[in-house]
Parts: sequence; structure tokens; C-alpha cells
Amino acid sequence: MASKLTLTNPFQTHKTPTFQTQFLQTNHVLSSSLSVNQRKLVGSKRKLYICRNSLKQETVENQNTSFTSSNKLVLVTGGTGGVGQLVVASLLNRDVKLRLLLRDPQKATTLFGEQDDEKLQVIKGDTRNSQDLDPSMFEGVTHVICCTGTTAFPSKRWDGDNTPERVDWEGVRNLVSVLPRSLSRLILVSSVGVTKSNELPWSIMNLFGVLKYKKMGEDFVINSGLPYTIIRPGRLTDGPYTSYDLNTLLKATAGERRAVLIGQGDKLVGEVSRLVVAEACIQALEIDFTEGQIYEINSVPGDGPGSDTEKWKELFKGAQLQ
Repeated sequence: MASKLTLTNPFQTHKTPTFQTQFLQTNHVLSSSLSVNQRKLVGSKRKLYICRNSLKQETVENQNTSFTSSNKLVLVTGGTGGVGQLVVASLLNRDVKLRLLLRDPQKATTLFGEQDDEKLQVIKGDTRNSQDLDPSMFEGVTHVICCTGTTAFPSKRWDGDNTPERVDWEGVRNLVSVLPRSLSRLILVSSVGVTKSNELPWSIMNLFGVLKYKKMGEDFVINSGLPYTIIRPGRLTDGPYTSYDLNTLLKATAGERRAVLIGQGDKLVGEVSRLVVAEACIQALEIDFTEGQIYEINSVPGDGPGSDTEKWKELFKGAQLQ
């Protein structure tokens, strides 16, 4: 049965207008003390690891999240899309300095309201056009989350040459080509199934090349020499919330789909809440051992990690050990 979507903070309840955060405490499935040999298994074994967590609600002031330092500047592309706007809203709520690269900067004001320039910088640019991207746009940027994307099949979103080839391949290539070599981390949102585009059911999804072009984008990132993490979500659920403002975005929840499943090796099949994907991107930014890794991610009914960094570490680490 489909869960009813309630627009409350991804880490908040909808029962009260005050800001409260859902904290997802894990059952003790994995040991936090891991040997060096265990950590090295990721290169040879990529079996699906599933870790489920249990829910506990706490207030915002008890939020266990490390990505709040003011000396970071995070660039988000695709920041007004389904996942991107949730990434932006969550980082703004964490007081992380942001820079958005948007085709239409006015959308930032509509979604996120008037923000101090010290907190949110918006620059006009289109990743599909290399002429739009000047290295000066990326000065001072320490981290990048690339959430650009379009639909797999022809739709209104393809208007203006917004096809998978232009967005998922050329756009990613153009962006990565101008990013500073000093970057601490690049997070790319891709898709499950990119290595299986000739197999059913993925070949149906790939009729217009979306998986092929996403894989080309992934390969360019991997070969760029930049420190990266690639997140491959399943079919996206919850949202997109593209007609809402910041206050509404901060009240969005993943409904019942909060339990997080993480795998490697492109074996994971299923759905995932956009809110879970957004949080996975943020958490991966500073978890050292996620560098150079590719993760598939789903969510299912149940309780999950919320914004608890230690719980996310267990999930990511567990996937690499299988």
C-alpha cells in the first residue's frame, strides 16, 4: 500500500508546527571496530548489504550531524530539482554556505526565499553549455553535489534540449572539466541499473539512452582525478516538491520509507525516497571512506538513520565489507 505523503521536515514530524527531528537509531547489526583487512574487501566482494534502523524522535538541538562547518562552501547543481532542492534546504538548515549554479536564478528565491549572500550565492549557468562555465564560478568551492537529471522518456522536461545525453553526459562532463583540483569531494547522483542497460527491465528504461548516458557521466567522474562518491538511487519516490518554498521543504518527510538499504555492485533493485537520497549525499561529503566508492541506495517502510552520521557510517561501511 502506498504511504501517504506528509510535507514535514525529512527529519521532523508533521504533528506540530515546531521544528522537531526524526532520529533513527540503529539496531546493533555491525561492529564499529573494523580491521584493515575487512576494509580492503570492497575491491573484491560487492554483495548487497542491508541494514535497517529503528526510529526515535528527538529535537533539533540534539541533531547528530557533523557537516556544519562554516569554512566549507558547497556547490549544488540541479538545486531546484526533486533531490537537489532537498539537499539545498537541508544544508541551509545546517548553516552550511552554499553556491547554486542555476539556469534560472529566480527559482532559488521562489524556493528558498531571500537569503544572505554569505549563506547562499546563486550564479546563472547551464552545465549543458561549456561556454557558460568559467573557472571563476567555482573559486572557493570545497565540495560539490551534482543532482542534475531529466526524465528517462520523452516529456515536457525534454523541452529546450533537456535530454539525457545533454544533461547526464554532456552536462556532467562540462561541469567536472572546470571544477578546481583542490576539491575535497564531488558527489554525483546517478541511477541503479547503469551497468545493466542491455538487460531487462533496465533495457526498457534505457530505450532513450538515460542509463547509457548516466554511466558515461559516472566514468568521466571516475577518470577525472577528483575525489568522488557516486550515489545510485532506485526509483525515486516522495516529491518532487518543486512548487513549494523553503519552509515547506523543511517539513517534508519520507513518509513510511525511512529504512535505508545500501549495496554495491549494481545489485540493488527497488525504490527510494528523495529525502533519503538527499541525506545520503550530504552524509557522504565528509565520511572519508566513501571517497572513490559507488553506492546503490533504496528505502523501504520502516525506520532509518535520519541525519545521524554514525548510523550512516555503519550503513556505508557495511556495504563495502560485503
